Amino acid sequence: MYKVILIDDEPIIVQGLARSVPWEKYGCQVVDTAGDGLEGKRLIEKHAPDMVFLDICMPQMDGLAMVAALHSQYRDLQITILTGFRDFDYAKQALNLGVARYLLKPSNMEEIEEAIRYMASRVPDREEDGQEAPAEHENVAGNFIVRNALAYIAENYKEKLLLSDVAEKTYVSQWHLSKLLNKETGQNFSEILNGVRIDKAKELMKDPSLRIGDVAEQVGFLDLAHFSRVFKKLNGMSANEYRNRQRED
Repeated sequence: MYKVILIDDEPIIVQGLARSVPWEKYGCQVVDTAGDGLEGKRLIEKHAPDMVFLDICMPQMDGLAMVAALHSQYRDLQITILTGFRDFDYAKQALNLGVARYLLKPSNMEEIEEAIRYMASRVPDREEDGQEAPAEHENVAGNFIVRNALAYIAENYKEKLLLSDVAEKTYVSQWHLSKLLNKETGQNFSEILNGVRIDKAKELMKDPSLRIGDVAEQVGFLDLAHFSRVFKKLNGMSANEYRNRQRED
């Protein structure tokens, strides 16, 4: 039996799908339901389903980020979007990320059953699972996650930012995000964060009224000594030497 999870913040939709669809006809079983994205992600980790019906317009959830995270971590998971969000570009991005079907609410039973048949045809043989090269949508999803992660780091570098914070925002585990960052950038999280902070520091140092300690604090370093070590490592000179050379130029 194919395991199915339904994720939607409208109980009537979840109940309707669970009770009205002839799941057994397609060799499927609804193993659980969720009313929000984070709970849905937890249930997916718990049950390892074959198929998911997902509403991407739920409170406090970035639908595309959720889809990217799921396809990046669960390469064979089949996803059908069931949503009231009518936006062609959004639907196109979802399909590029590998969703099987993008259905608009209210969908009729014929559309839903066609989506189930299609997803069932795409579930790989469990004995052969994992032996093929990564699917194209898996690479697209990984790139999408990394772009979101880098954007979040660039926006929040001043804060006490941890890998766990960024992983939470991109809906993936810390281990998986770390792997993706290293694959795409050749750097780990700390190196990326420090690079952003030091680049911002170099911009601030153009202002002669700012002391080095002030600059370090403004870009997120709580310890001046740590800032100095990182700056010298990345630039081959101390922050003061860098500032003096800039003045000379």
